[in-house]
Order: sequence, then C-alpha cells, then structure tokens
Amino acid sequence: MTGPADNVRLTISLRVNGELIERETPVRKNLVDFLRDDLGLTGTHVGCEHGVCGACTIRVDGRSVRSCLMLAVQADGCEVVTVEGLTASGEIADLQTAFVQRNALQCGYCTPGMLATAADFLASERPRSRDAIREFMSGNYCRCTGYQAIVDAIEDVARARAGQDTP
Repeated sequence: MTGPADNVRLTISLRVNGELIERETPVRKNLVDFLRDDLGLTGTHVGCEHGVCGACTIRVDGRSVRSCLMLAVQADGCEVVTVEGLTASGEIADLQTAFVQRNALQCGYCTPGMLATAADFLASERPRSRDAIREFMSGNYCRCTGYQAIVDAIEDVARARAGQDTP
C-alpha cells in the first residue's frame, strides 16, 4: 500500500565520517539504507530491521543509534560516524586487532556493530568487568562466536588501555 509520502523527497545535509554530504533522499528512507545505497558505506549492516540485533549500530552526534530505526531525514544537520569512520580515525585499531587475535569474528556480519558498541563501552566510565562488558554488549547479537571471544577481545583492549597485562 502506498500513500502520498511515498514520493516525497527532501535535501539533507549532514557530516558523515568527517565529510559534509548533501543529498536528496526519500523521506521514508532509513539511515542505514542511505549510508549503504547512497553513500556506498557498506560496513553498516542491515540485520533484523527492528533495532534488536545491533548490526546497524553507528554514532549520531556522539551517541550510538540503530540506523535501521532512524530515517535519513532525521540525520539532517547531524554528525554521523560509521565503522569506516571509526577505522579511518584509528579509534578501533586495537579492537580490530584483538577481535582477530581472539577469533571474535567468524562470518563477520555482526562485527561492525560489535566494534562500534565496544568502542562506546571503552569510551565510557563504566566498570571494566566481564559482567559489565556482557551487559553493555547484550544488545548486539552474534550467531557464530558464542560471545566468549568477543568479551575476551574487549577485555584485552580495556586492560591494555589501562596499562595492565592481558592474560
């Protein structure tokens, strides 16, 4: 079923990974589809399309959001950072290395969302316990690794950043 808003388009202006972007987009287009289809930033994955799995996690104005639940027009005027931006800045270089070393990725589909969420955990003032890691990451689903390796990798980075030896 279609309605009058199906053909409405707006021009939006936003900063994505440091670059100013201005594009016309349908008002009903999800931000994840805008990033992937219009900007070619395919690191942000579409999983459940209900905001449950975390595969589409990005930052908007410094806060983690599920880009499948946000319309592109809602990002007008915002600062958006995708996994590509986190990688280019070097912010997650140690996390990426730890994920590889701990085999915390298998098919890799959930990995960009996991990395974005883990980066937010490490930037927070939360306790660095394994339980705190599990709780913070609980909104991101992985069907391959069983989570143990993901928690191990994040714990390794937390310990290294705190100047502690890793096990």
